[in-house]
Amino acid sequence: MTQKIISATIFIFTLLAVSITEAQENKKYKINTIAFYNVENLFDTINDPNKNDEASPIMNLKSNLGEVYKKKIQNMAMVIAKIGAEESENSPAIIGLSEVENKLVVEDLARDPYLISKDYGIIHFDSPDERGIDVALLYQKALFTPLSSSTHELKLIDERKGTRDYTRDQLLVSGYLEGDLIHVIVNHWPSRSGGEEKSRSKREAAAELNKKLIDSLQSNDPYAKIFTIGDFNDNPDDNSIKKILKAKEDIELVEFKGIYNPLEATYKTGVGTNAYKGVWFLFDQILISKPLLNNDYSSFKFYKAGIFNPPFLINKQGPYKGFPFRSFTYKDGFIGGFSDHLPVYVQLIKELD
Repeated sequence: MTQKIISATIFIFTLLAVSITEAQENKKYKINTIAFYNVENLFDTINDPNKNDEASPIMNLKSNLGEVYKKKIQNMAMVIAKIGAEESENSPAIIGLSEVENKLVVEDLARDPYLISKDYGIIHFDSPDERGIDVALLYQKALFTPLSSSTHELKLIDERKGTRDYTRDQLLVSGYLEGDLIHVIVNHWPSRSGGEEKSRSKREAAAELNKKLIDSLQSNDPYAKIFTIGDFNDNPDDNSIKKILKAKEDIELVEFKGIYNPLEATYKTGVGTNAYKGVWFLFDQILISKPLLNNDYSSFKFYKAGIFNPPFLINKQGPYKGFPFRSFTYKDGFIGGFSDHLPVYVQLIKELD
């Protein structure tokens, strides 16, 4: 894959029935951001005997654990505060998170000075993941009102050992975004540990579970407004996304009850959200259902999608130069960065009376 760093570049897919320029001049619109961020091993400094948290990077540090934790929280909060803010003049209305240890770290994140004024609510369930990491959802209480939330187990068997392979649950949250009923599924699918081919079936199983949740929502309401967001550990053109979820790159090809992937075109340019051995991948994605593409079914309509990649999130030196400025490395421990993944987001626009 061609390597490209396009700092602070947003890949825009405009689907407006009116001129955005005209709307901006008259200020007769409202933009909300829906985002996702893999926050790279956001663990606290307390050893939990019921989890394998002692293997987390922060617990392997020799000293200054409290200071590192505080800096890590601050870094994550600063990034979240800036996602989509240039257009919406606000931090995300809703943001899904992965690689959080527990609800406590999410509470600390929401209470950070960068975010506390936003009054974020939290939805989190403990999952059985063997690494002790979960997914979670933050939402601005002034913008989103949860109606229901549920966690859905992905039951896998390690074929070599014949034992349960514990991984992250999928989190489903339904609620009203300024009056519109929406559904958000937060994902962190099984990794490629052991190789992409050997681990592929696990992600395809995750996709099947995701498809089951989507089908259930659409069975209850064919016009359900659905976001399935997360670190899929697969690219937009992998079987899990293309063949099981049937996500489309071309908006014109999205059928009734279909799914649109607004970041697939971005992926084809060689830009990604995370890298391995000098190669970009776009594992972090936000997929949306067709009613969000049409004002006939929603007061909010899809405006654009992007990877949030300002210069400060990119490493400027060393072996990781040009790639995400991460928090931890095996060799150096905490290096003061942010995450080994870049955040992704979509924005919805609403015309005001």
